[in-house]
Amino acid sequence: MQRDKFFKEIENLNHPNEKLIKTHCSYCGMQCGMNLRVNTQTNKIIGVEPRYDWPVTVGKMCPKGVTAYQQTNHTDRLLKPLIRDDASLKGTKEGFREASWEEAYDLIVKKFEGLQENHGKDSLSVFSGVSMTNEKCYLTGKFARVGLQTRYIDYNGRFCMASAAGGFMRSFGVDRGSTVPWTDLHETDCLFIAGSNTAECHPTSMFRVWAVQERGGYLIVADPRETPIARRADVHLDLRPGTDLALANGILNLLIQNGAADEDFVNHHTNGFEETKELVKQFTPEYTSEITGVAPEKIIKAAEIYGKAPNAIVMFARGIEQQHKGVDNVSAYVNMALVTGKIGRPKSGVATFTGQGNGQGGREHGQKADALPGYRKITNPKHVEEVSKVWGIKPEEMPQAGVSAYEMFELMDQKTIRGLYLLCSNPAVSAPNLNFVRKALKGLDFMVCVDFYLSESAEFADVVLPTTTWSEDEGTVTNLEGRIIKINKAQEPIGESKTDWQIQVELAERLGRGKYFSHLKTARDVADEFRLASKGGYADYFGATWEKIDAQDGVFWPCRDENDKGTPHMFLDKKFYHDDGKAKICALPYRPPAEEPDEKYPLRLTTGRVVYHYLSGNQTRRIQFLRDMCPDPYVEIHPETAAKYNIEHEENIRLFTRRGEAEYKVKITEAIRKDTVFVPYHFGHDQSINLLTNAALDPMSRMPEFKACAAEIQKLETKKV
Repeated sequence: MQRDKFFKEIENLNHPNEKLIKTHCSYCGMQCGMNLRVNTQTNKIIGVEPRYDWPVTVGKMCPKGVTAYQQTNHTDRLLKPLIRDDASLKGTKEGFREASWEEAYDLIVKKFEGLQENHGKDSLSVFSGVSMTNEKCYLTGKFARVGLQTRYIDYNGRFCMASAAGGFMRSFGVDRGSTVPWTDLHETDCLFIAGSNTAECHPTSMFRVWAVQERGGYLIVADPRETPIARRADVHLDLRPGTDLALANGILNLLIQNGAADEDFVNHHTNGFEETKELVKQFTPEYTSEITGVAPEKIIKAAEIYGKAPNAIVMFARGIEQQHKGVDNVSAYVNMALVTGKIGRPKSGVATFTGQGNGQGGREHGQKADALPGYRKITNPKHVEEVSKVWGIKPEEMPQAGVSAYEMFELMDQKTIRGLYLLCSNPAVSAPNLNFVRKALKGLDFMVCVDFYLSESAEFADVVLPTTTWSEDEGTVTNLEGRIIKINKAQEPIGESKTDWQIQVELAERLGRGKYFSHLKTARDVADEFRLASKGGYADYFGATWEKIDAQDGVFWPCRDENDKGTPHMFLDKKFYHDDGKAKICALPYRPPAEEPDEKYPLRLTTGRVVYHYLSGNQTRRIQFLRDMCPDPYVEIHPETAAKYNIEHEENIRLFTRRGEAEYKVKITEAIRKDTVFVPYHFGHDQSINLLTNAALDPMSRMPEFKACAAEIQKLETKKV
């Protein structure tokens, strides 16, 4: 109590001429609590303080969060619309001139209407992101389907969270990223973390992870690299990239053989156990080891620890999800919780580390190719009718489902899609097989990019519209727990920048669709319509008013009405969201990565994050401190592999795959497998590792296989002086 009083007093110590605006970080799904410091004389953000009253992170922030406020008034901010007069310069920073909003809007309307008149409504597309509020994500879906009347909309979560969503939907009938609140983590007895470099990607979770071990609990980590969290693990399952499905099947087999299955739970609350039990029998420790490269004794020990733990939480991230069998990987790890009955109660369950700030909410409310608000399906006539009523359109006016993100680029290349409205995303860095994606962007008849910086993707645009940062608007986001929280406005938009939702309303009016949008005058107006549109859906936010969110430190969905306090723990009643109320234990045959090493490409390439950068780096590479800490990408290589190629530490090499090549500085480290190389993906232009990655798609989630492909290294010739 004395400690809490101390931190409360600190937060109340305002500096002269300052006020504190309570909000959350703009980056990952942790959404760490912060107070933005605002100068009351200039009304500008000047700094940040941690929030000790935020129950998820309790005053903790990472290097990105500490410097996030520097985005808003950065000298690189776009302050006026830009129009490109020279189309031959697409793909560069050249050829733009400043313009008025009226001129920019007039050009967009002329081009969009011309394309649709000549090539049909579906000649236009929308590609968006989930570093936006729920309200903006919701309105983007409505803007595409009602404002532009196109079927083609998808979002960058297709490269991030889509496999987790698909796995949870198949196993549970609903997709909420965590079945338990984050405050349960440090109270469990075992954390099984697969494909997550948690200490760098979600560092403000780590105090809870360490607390498990300090209490005598266990930590199991599955990762090809010996990351900081893997070094502290009781068991590090150092598997080959792309072999998670075999590992999960092998552990499940041992859990069943060792008597760890909860027969009562399995019999009464699940389907599919017998079929799965039969399939995983072949995954003995020895057979699993042959596929994964993990020693049999490690697999045996991991299964024993998880099986005997009274409570346990299985957690995972992009390492298992960004594969062409990512959905199967997710369901396979969920199988462990279902078979042992370690779900539907406090301190036990499954959870995914969300990469983007609103990775959860952003996939629930209509940005996905086949989704409508409230996690409804556009292929379900009843769902279409419910949303159409809120939007004021006839159900038959609702466009059909579109295609996934990468498939949209394929349609651009084929000239089926000729125009693009891009916001809150940087696919010219973040998409796989970038040589192809950049070619598709360059070939568009007309492209609009909405951003607050001139990103690598904006370089392909014909018009760039300046939008606001997270601190210049208000709304809600949903963190990695499924907790809906409030983002508060700290300063007015700078220059002539406008919010994403405002731009969409104004464009819809000019496109003759104003009657569906003109009533939205404020962010609160959008929020009220969004809550109504989600009502009755699986992801029901109707009862999560801004007032309730403030009063409760967030509201877990579903929250169905004003008396509902929300749902921190999922499935406490042991009822799942499938029609029969049961969860599905999935029998999942092993499939290897789409590309296996061969004589020409003998290594395995995998990618990931570093603590100092976020996603494509469009924001963090502009912050001086973060850039100083990690100015350039690099390739991690094991010492024995480096010796084989006669490569030295910090030497530059060329890395090849079947899709492209790039040059990187070498970082020699024993913290990686001998058959594997690793490159962070936050860098643009010729430094982007996604020039090399594989676009093989998961059949369900349409997630590309970022995490595994065949590669080769070439030592560069030393230049003679």
